[in-house]
Amino acid sequence: VTLHWAELPSRSAAQATAAARILASEASASPLAELHVAVGDEGASDRPIGVVGAATMRDWLLMLAEAGVDPVAVIPAPMLLPRPEEGYARAELAGSGVVRGTSSGFADEARLTELVTGGTAPATIDRDTLEAAIVAAVASPPLDLRQGPFARRRRFAIDWGLIRRLALLSLTILAVTLAISLVRIAKYSFGADALEAEANTVAVTGLPRGETVVDASRQLDERLSRVRGPGLGFTSTTAAVFAAVRATPGTEVTALDFQANGDLRLSVAVEREALATDLKRALESAGFSVRAGVFQAAAGRVTGELTISPESGR
Repeated sequence: VTLHWAELPSRSAAQATAAARILASEASASPLAELHVAVGDEGASDRPIGVVGAATMRDWLLMLAEAGVDPVAVIPAPMLLPRPEEGYARAELAGSGVVRGTSSGFADEARLTELVTGGTAPATIDRDTLEAAIVAAVASPPLDLRQGPFARRRRFAIDWGLIRRLALLSLTILAVTLAISLVRIAKYSFGADALEAEANTVAVTGLPRGETVVDASRQLDERLSRVRGPGLGFTSTTAAVFAAVRATPGTEVTALDFQANGDLRLSVAVEREALATDLKRALESAGFSVRAGVFQAAAGRVTGELTISPESGR
């Protein structure tokens, strides 16, 4: 891994990566398409840039996957060392020397180190300082190569605790809804009972004194039928008859008899026989069935009977 440091845009990771790729293309002999460029952040104005071959990065991850390892982060070894305020620092990692400068990091090789440091010997980092730096780097990697196309895929994990809470919340909502429905049903039931009791109370006032209320509506209908009479009832029938008589001049009612079957026997006297026919037609127009009896002339008037029945269906 080749490390560089440069001032990059901090507005977004995409802008920083784009700028870093431009710098990497200028500093590398390999085509940019074959390089993997990663950008880190140490909290300073200049940011670390890691450049490695895409094929190499792919091979590393494949090797780890075959070993059953899916690394959370891939940190270049020099980035595990603390950044010195000046000069260079050196430490042993896994049996190999690593050197870290303020804006550089590389493997410790005699000629390379001497060339980069200008002959200045790097300061050796003690074990405690190194361990603390490694812990800090792992907790918050200053440069992680697992980004872009090599970013670690997030595995979907079921949060059973959340599922249990949602299930409990759903059951609570269902229970509250059911309770509201039950209260509403009970309210309607009590209201219906109250209305029925009130109807029975009112029905008692309309029924004969002492009669037991069993079915208020039916009993009131029966009493109304008895009071009104059979058929259309006495009142409705006689009202229609007298309206027809008034509409037929020269006719008068001499007697009437309301029968138990709802028929009305009407005795009339008319000035001439044609008026009896007119009265019969008027009653039929009012919706009645009329049967005429024998009419006789006496004392200058014609008398006879008409039997008036309500038409079927009325």
